[in-house]
Amino acid sequence: MSTAKPKDDSHLIWFTSTYSNGAGGECVECALTDARVLVRDSKSAMGPVVTVRRDAWCNFAQALQHGKLA
Repeated sequence: MSTAKPKDDSHLIWFTSTYSNGAGGECVECALTDARVLVRDSKSAMGPVVTVRRDAWCNFAQALQHGKLA
């Protein structure tokens, strides 16, 4: 995992969850590359970006979906 901002992120397409209502709440945005998932605060697009391997993100998302994280 890294919190360094990518040097060139102009090619990234950022999206929010379909669960986000777009009202400016506590949301994150994600962008995908072949090997990584980048995550940032939707209210701070110029702020830090957390970068994780795609397989780690998939494991995290599955654990959330199955209620394995409290």
